[in-house]
Amino acid sequence: FSGLTREHHVSSALSNVIGKTTSSRGQITKGIWEYIKKNDLQQPHDRRMIRCDYNLQQIFDGNTEVHMLSMGKLIQQHILEPVSS
Repeated sequence: FSGLTREHHVSSALSNVIGKTTSSRGQITKGIWEYIKKNDLQQPHDRRMIRCDYNLQQIFDGNTEVHMLSMGKLIQQHILEPVSS
């Protein structure tokens, strides 16, 4: 499997956002964006800025706001060991 499709265990904080305990990197990104859109967490004046509610703060190092391009680096520590096949 490639890096984007390999299933990984995720931290409990990330699991609270995406609703799964294992997921691929691609699905993790998709799940975070679904959560952001469902909870209307994009800044209206700059859609690239994400307002962090309590659950997102647990993933994004306590930040109250993050730029969408910095999300990948911040979630890296919440993607744990690969699921063994």
